[in-house]
Amino acid sequence: MKSTITADRQSDTPLLNLDESSDGFIVSLKDKEIFRHSSASPCVEVGEGQGRFRFYFGLFKIRDQGLKRIACRHFSILEKQNSRIVVKYNAGLTMILELIDERLHIGFKTEKKKWNRIWIHWSADRDEQVYGGGEQYTHLNLRGRNLPVWVQEPGLGRGYNLLTLISELKSRYGGKWYTSYFSQPTFIFTSGAYMHSESSAYSEGRFQKPDRHTLLVWEIPEKIVFGVETEPKALMNSLTSYLGRQPKLPSWSYDGIWLGAQGGREETRGKLNRMIAAGVKISGLWCQDWEGIRKTSFGKQLMWNWCYDEKLYPSLPSFISELKIEGIRYLGYINPFLALEGNLYKEAAAKGYCVKDTRGNDYLVTITTFPAAMLDLTNPECCEWIKLVIRKNMIDIGLSGWMADFGEYIPTDAVFHDGSDGLTYHNRYISEWARINREAVIEAGKADDTAFFMRAGYTGSAKHSPSYWNGDQLVSWSRDQGFPTVIPGSLSLGFTGIGYVHSDLGGYTTVLWLKRSRELTMRWAEQAAFTQTMRSHEGNRPDVGSSLHKDDALLPHLARMSSIFSALKPYHLALSYEYQKSGVPPMRHPWIHYPDDNKLHLHENQYQYMYGPDLLVAPVIRKGQQSRRLYLPDDEWIHLWSGSIYSGGMVKIAAPIGKPAVFYRKGSPWIALFKGLREY
Repeated sequence: MKSTITADRQSDTPLLNLDESSDGFIVSLKDKEIFRHSSASPCVEVGEGQGRFRFYFGLFKIRDQGLKRIACRHFSILEKQNSRIVVKYNAGLTMILELIDERLHIGFKTEKKKWNRIWIHWSADRDEQVYGGGEQYTHLNLRGRNLPVWVQEPGLGRGYNLLTLISELKSRYGGKWYTSYFSQPTFIFTSGAYMHSESSAYSEGRFQKPDRHTLLVWEIPEKIVFGVETEPKALMNSLTSYLGRQPKLPSWSYDGIWLGAQGGREETRGKLNRMIAAGVKISGLWCQDWEGIRKTSFGKQLMWNWCYDEKLYPSLPSFISELKIEGIRYLGYINPFLALEGNLYKEAAAKGYCVKDTRGNDYLVTITTFPAAMLDLTNPECCEWIKLVIRKNMIDIGLSGWMADFGEYIPTDAVFHDGSDGLTYHNRYISEWARINREAVIEAGKADDTAFFMRAGYTGSAKHSPSYWNGDQLVSWSRDQGFPTVIPGSLSLGFTGIGYVHSDLGGYTTVLWLKRSRELTMRWAEQAAFTQTMRSHEGNRPDVGSSLHKDDALLPHLARMSSIFSALKPYHLALSYEYQKSGVPPMRHPWIHYPDDNKLHLHENQYQYMYGPDLLVAPVIRKGQQSRRLYLPDDEWIHLWSGSIYSGGMVKIAAPIGKPAVFYRKGSPWIALFKGLREY
């Protein structure tokens, strides 16, 4: 028999359908099949297991032990009225399906507390592609893959390469293709649907089978949500309306590069003056060492005591005021760790504000070579305390933004003030860290003028943090962890609901034989000009390899690309406004505009992107390359630098340094602005 469930507000329009037979049922949302259940192929399984987590410098090795699994084959429909369906399975599991705001919300209840694993199987179109899952650097399209969802450091190398092998043998820090700072159980399907899990436990999205997908969750989840829309923009609008959208970036952030510099007041002033003299457009001076430095075997690292270092930066508030008069904002750095040598740790430890180990001591985690304590964000008093530190020591002295770093290091055996389980609080910690920073900004009355930025994230992060950066890329051309990864990384974040994304211009990690080259820095600057934020970083070893602050040959190029970035300010702002209204990210996959073009999903095309509806950008991502092969969707495209017109298909275009492969749509309303870029 067939039962039609309709939305209360639109009683004549069927939204949720239930087709029931003697051996199974089909649930459809907006005529799209979501679940197909039969005794031979059940849509739910439950089980129990014991997770094993090994922790290496923020990277986790995860295994399941003693796993037991039961298929929920037999069912009965307990309720099917209005917008609600209740299905009771064998094994003591009940599934509740509810239609809320045109989305399908699915909850579970179990009569057996021992069940701590669930496998949810839903229908897949054979030709659909899968995106999202947080930030994916190596494989943008997840179809055919199994994606673990767990916030962590990515490790070194992230692939089957020599650096991964050395890192794994030396410190178990090699990483895999899927290890990521920002991991979230949110997936977009090109057939016109999305799925999001509200669980914060470890999970896996499995997309290897042709006719169904699977989500494995290491707990009985609070809720799973499905949305269905007919076109990509509507899909992004629905998803981000549910998850929340980022606070917008302040207008000043588009006026030029956020220049990364360190070394103290005198040295950073000198570096800034050198850039200004060369014609580099600068909107912010970002000094991550405002609170002091420590030198380790990894390089120059920071002293995590969140007040300004009076030796390095004497009279810092007056310096910040001077810069602001010149139209340059000052940005700093903070993270949820506390240096054991600092006065803030002593205060926090005395008040019981740090995460504990099982013996009741402050849980000290080693970061490269030194230990640090972590703030317990389940303690309301700790949250108020660190917000006061941010307001008093950072905002009140004039900081207009900061890097809100880390958040991935919570051990699964940690003990928290509110009794939270480390297995489920680990992923939530980073979204709480984002919330703390946002609340401090709001309470200081600086919500529209401050731009903090983060690398790690999970569900809930989007609605708090104004910006994300792609993390600590290697100073290399590697497609596992170097410059090319910022493109799929940003696009996958876009599918997860994040709109404001950028990267460390030139990369961050110098290690072993890897050194930043002039060519890499120049190509990185070309890509950064066509994003929402252009920001440089001196890296972990600023004295090794090419540097903006010691290589004069880089300055004319940086001046030109920063001028192009600032000239695009009206377009940047328009894309920001679009994201705020619709959830469509500024840096986006071309599928959003050309949903019928299947070639856009090929792996080789994941290193190009659309910046808004009118620009297509294909950065040069290979050493020594002076041309670029790329795929143009079916439209009329104008090459930015030559004015030549191209139609869809594969093209090879000259791309010497300074003229990356960028095209604009012939019908764009921004043609005058784009043509003006040729003058730089």
